[in-house]
Amino acid sequence: MIEWLTGFDADKLQEIIDNKATFRIFFQEAKLNPNAHLINGMICRYRIEEIDDPLIRKRRYLDKLVDELAKGRKMEKILREEKK
Repeated sequence: MIEWLTGFDADKLQEIIDNKATFRIFFQEAKLNPNAHLINGMICRYRIEEIDDPLIRKRRYLDKLVDELAKGRKMEKILREEKK
């Protein structure tokens, strides 16, 4: 799920963890999935699509994906794909 959102493989993710990167650095280095904009809805009492700050919005994208996984939603539903 994190790889889908950020493009980080396990080695890169471990490197970021080892370097104790901030969310700012984490998302600066990420290549956000082109379908990340399809992540919407409420998380932490905020509507994701209405968040103006790009860093906060990206963080909420991650929060929303984790929340959906924790609620038992299937991965193929969590990982958004553009409708054709």
